[in-house]
Amino acid sequence: MTDTWSLAGKSYGSRLIVGTGKYKDFDETAEAVTASGAEIVTVAVRRVNVSDPNAPMLVDYLDPKKITYLPNTAGCFTADDAIRTLRLAREAGGWDLVKLEVLGDQKTLYPNMVETLVAAETLIKEGFQVMVYCSDDPIMAQKLEDMGCVAIMPLGAPIGSGLGIQNPVQIRLIIEQCSVPVLVDAGVGTASDAAVAMELGCDGVLMNTAIAEATDPVAMARAMKLGVESGRLAYLAGRMAKKRYADPSSPLAGLI
Repeated sequence: MTDTWSLAGKSYGSRLIVGTGKYKDFDETAEAVTASGAEIVTVAVRRVNVSDPNAPMLVDYLDPKKITYLPNTAGCFTADDAIRTLRLAREAGGWDLVKLEVLGDQKTLYPNMVETLVAAETLIKEGFQVMVYCSDDPIMAQKLEDMGCVAIMPLGAPIGSGLGIQNPVQIRLIIEQCSVPVLVDAGVGTASDAAVAMELGCDGVLMNTAIAEATDPVAMARAMKLGVESGRLAYLAGRMAKKRYADPSSPLAGLI
């Protein structure tokens, strides 16, 4: 596909970003990422080894020269923890493009937007290019963009729930007002959910559990790739108008 998009000054062909957690091993991780066609992968800095050569390392399976690594702050519940985590990531791998998420509680894993704003402001001042996981609130999304975040990532549904896009109207409002990329982050369960996100006009979709916890993760990764591509193509094509009554596919004039 020639329909590329730009993130923090770099162009990408794939609009699917995938996580690297929850797989049975690094071999399966690499197979799924390859099947997905993703050019960006998220890495939970607090959980995945990317710097200790004495233990299995993700970089041995996914070449960081070919795939953009996106360190994230999964598991952080305060701004201080998130900031510290990303500072360590930059020291370990030199990463400036990062995904910020500050969670509110263990049950919902919903974003704590007060702490997210604090963390985003500090990280941006320190030169990080921040992609931010946030609530599906257009006002909050605008604040994050105004602060200097390079991508807005509203949740489609709670992390790991697989419920799909719960508030399409809210997502659409965020897309209409933002000048930076908008990606649905969290809640996707299957390929049709990814297609819905793209049909709304999202620049991309981020997912992990939907692929990693599928019965066949590699096959699901391929399905997600196709779902994202078909949803994007449908968005560009422009769907037909919805109508209250039937409209015949063939003209009625000139019938025998």
